[in-house]
Amino acid sequence: MVHFVGSDGKIVSAEASEGDNLLTVAQIHDQPLEGTCEGQMACSTCHVIVKATDFDKLPAATEMEEDMLDLAAGARRTSRLACQIILTPDLDGLTVHIPQESRNMQVL
Repeated sequence: MVHFVGSDGKIVSAEASEGDNLLTVAQIHDQPLEGTCEGQMACSTCHVIVKATDFDKLPAATEMEEDMLDLAAGARRTSRLACQIILTPDLDGLTVHIPQESRNMQVL
């Protein structure tokens, strides 16, 4: 289970399986994460802010991911790209916040 907190404070809880990519789970559950590069780590349109208590459960971001996060609007210390978060049993209950600056160009 993962929890998405929208910029309006609304929480959407989504079932997910081990090995799922967080971006894909978000998109299946109509969360406003565009993922323009389709998970190729060539943009920052899937930027999420991970709840502080969950952040340390994630593997460290690569230098390439850090470079993309430098381009993300509203990035914080616990920011990550959803396309780089692969769900594991340790991440059950993961909570991420969708930044207010997010834009989903797939929705008209």
